[in-house]
Amino acid sequence: MQSITSDSYAVHFNHKAYEALNDHLSQKGYSKVFIMVDENTHEHCLAPFMANIVGEYDFEIIEIESGEINKTIETCTQVWHVLSELEGDRKSVLINLGGGVLTDLGGFVASCFKRGIDFINVPTTLLSMVDASVGGKTGVDLGSLKNQIGVINQPEMVLIITDFLKTLEERQLHSGFAEMLKHGLIKSENYWNDLKEVEDFDDLDELIYQSVVIKNEVVLKDPTEQNIRKMLNYGHTLGHAIESYCLEHPEKDTLLHGEAIAVGMILEAFLSKELRQLPDSVLEDIKTTFLNRYTKVTFSNEDINKILGLLKFDKKNSHGNINYVLLNSLGNPEIDVKVPDELYSKAFAYYAEP
Repeated sequence: MQSITSDSYAVHFNHKAYEALNDHLSQKGYSKVFIMVDENTHEHCLAPFMANIVGEYDFEIIEIESGEINKTIETCTQVWHVLSELEGDRKSVLINLGGGVLTDLGGFVASCFKRGIDFINVPTTLLSMVDASVGGKTGVDLGSLKNQIGVINQPEMVLIITDFLKTLEERQLHSGFAEMLKHGLIKSENYWNDLKEVEDFDDLDELIYQSVVIKNEVVLKDPTEQNIRKMLNYGHTLGHAIESYCLEHPEKDTLLHGEAIAVGMILEAFLSKELRQLPDSVLEDIKTTFLNRYTKVTFSNEDINKILGLLKFDKKNSHGNINYVLLNSLGNPEIDVKVPDELYSKAFAYYAEP
């Protein structure tokens, strides 16, 4: 697969990823090469990754705890202390080897340390390959509120090595696949239809490539999310609120990002039908596709009210308005749509229907 060129960096795949990394390290002459991992990527990914690095470098490994619950400024502070204790300087590089939590947090850590050091993202989950590692969004959560603190800052490169997907549980693969389905809904009916035919995750390379191409095309046109990049948030306004609510209520099952966004995409498809005349046939197709792949979540009226209370924290909001991305048709989204309050209960009722 050919590398995908973004504004100031490139996304490299598989053996070309290692070639690009080795060329980069040999040219840059970094004072130290920090590799940040969590306990899972330390066990399953670090050894094969380092085995493909050619040359002698001053490596330091930094391990953080996995999981969205650890995507906090407190974790960043711990990493900054470690970087200082290990004598990191402005000529150091931080390689983030992990899923979206780690690449988001690692990019933010690098962007702030010494007012900015180079970083390289090596996504190891399907979700981070098609979403979190591309586009330069970095940051952490504020309590249970998703991605409230962060900056947009581009990595030196992104290395997508699909062998790492073999280390994942199927639930994690399904979570990432939800973001790929989103790319089809907002950009390509043909891609959406191709994804619906996928029965297993044994060979996703070409589909991953298409998802990265779709996201990259959008980001190149609007790198700081002033306009059309907002379309990538389809399903995320309600989905993020649902994810945050489940995180902060221990009696609720925690949802992976893609699982929560899948719910959000069904809900926002219903809103699209009500407000943007999305055809009934498309709405039913979206609901059926997601519920065939993702377990339906039960929401009480109290749950729904508390989820709706979290909407005021969504990053797309402005001037007190909650802004949605809705679908006019497959592949044709519309940004900054306002939703009347009375439609929320109808959307959740539609989701709950058999």
